[in-house]
Amino acid sequence: MEQLTDLKAILHSKRANIYYLEKCRVMQKDGRVLYLTEAKNENQYWNIPIANTTCLLLGTGTSLTQAAMRMLASAGVMVGFCGGGGTPLLMATEIEWLSPQSEYRPTEYVQGWMQFWFDDAKRLIVARQFQQARIEFLQSVWNKDRDLKSEGFNANDVDIAQALENFLNKTEKAGKVSELLQIEAQLTKQLYKIAANRSQYGDFVREREAVDTANAFLNHGNYLAYGLAATTLWVLGIPHGFAVMHGKTRRGALVFDIADLIKDAIILPWAFICAKEKATEQEFRQQCLQAFTQHKALDFMFEQVKSVALKGDWEGSANE
Repeated sequence: MEQLTDLKAILHSKRANIYYLEKCRVMQKDGRVLYLTEAKNENQYWNIPIANTTCLLLGTGTSLTQAAMRMLASAGVMVGFCGGGGTPLLMATEIEWLSPQSEYRPTEYVQGWMQFWFDDAKRLIVARQFQQARIEFLQSVWNKDRDLKSEGFNANDVDIAQALENFLNKTEKAGKVSELLQIEAQLTKQLYKIAANRSQYGDFVREREAVDTANAFLNHGNYLAYGLAATTLWVLGIPHGFAVMHGKTRRGALVFDIADLIKDAIILPWAFICAKEKATEQEFRQQCLQAFTQHKALDFMFEQVKSVALKGDWEGSANE
């Protein structure tokens, strides 16, 4: 039992690593989790520091041993199978998450979540709160990140500020979740246009199966955000199906809701900047992970979910 306790010593909200692997074998060797790659003359082993890892994304050509999975589960690492990083068509496939099983997941958060979730009015209030938090995070990141500001992403610029203000005004007046989704789609479309303009990318249309670099980077970056969101929900013991925005019929919809808190602020601008700079997929991924750490994205996700589940901010508003 001591070993399992040691592996979980680092809080998930403070963990630094997300891994995306392809064309390799993940295995356990000498009490460590490694991935094996095939070189021309010899095989090479690389260590995965699982105690400081939030999630592991496995792309095409990967395999995973039972012993490695047992160690990953004991360290609380979320494992997901996804499409290949190099082909946008494959990147459009759904992720299948393998959640570590534990009867000791906390119950207070899911119980708090259930207090509002079955009430349409309260669920709408929470959906609004998440959209407001999403904008606040974007404004915070874009206003203090020097690299983004140097690339023209400044939340105080007239076109950006106007788009965000209109979004918040419409969000406040929305009477149904379906309206919120339409308003969100309009904002995202505006932000794509602004990002394409700032990066001089040219005409851009968001298509998950498109072959251009910006679309491929957006797909890949979104997977990273989904990994953080899935980890947050697993740690807090809230099932992925209890969404507030993306519909009650999609099993993993709450993962998308939570990922949306940070996607526009971090993934969207860096996808266009890295596409302009002709960065590799690995360079783009490293930039995103660096930004996650710099702006404490995982901490922010935890704060928002815990606030909704425990503080019950929706209760007074629903009774007004």
